[in-house]
Amino acid sequence: MNDITLPYHLIIPSLISMLVLAILFLKRKRIFRNTKMKWFWISVTVFFSFYLFIVGTSTYDDIYAQWNLNTFDLNKDGFFNGNEITPQQKKAMRNLISDTGRNFSFITGCVVSGTLALTVFGIGKIIEFIKKKQNTGYNQKH
Repeated sequence: MNDITLPYHLIIPSLISMLVLAILFLKRKRIFRNTKMKWFWISVTVFFSFYLFIVGTSTYDDIYAQWNLNTFDLNKDGFFNGNEITPQQKKAMRNLISDTGRNFSFITGCVVSGTLALTVFGIGKIIEFIKKKQNTGYNQKH
């Protein structure tokens, strides 16, 4: 087996998510001060947090699967032969090459995180609307 290769299709979205979250964290006082856009920025933060979790976990799993398979290459020649091929090696090989969910996590992570972020945004706007109605009703009575 070769050295561990970095899955760029997973690392690049992870780095972008970390960068966006870092910017949101550094600019949080200015961003969250605007009450009209508060729930938008909260949902953006939720999106990138969960996206980073999903894609980051897949990146870790991919690197671990490569490392696990490399432990079976006893003579480090990049090929499996003779006594290197065992049932455990076959299982490690199958784990590395047949996991399409891990390889498409940058797409499914976008869908799942987007759905969650839209849900947070919608619930936040509903809560904001209810509070606004309660405050308006209270002010009209007194």
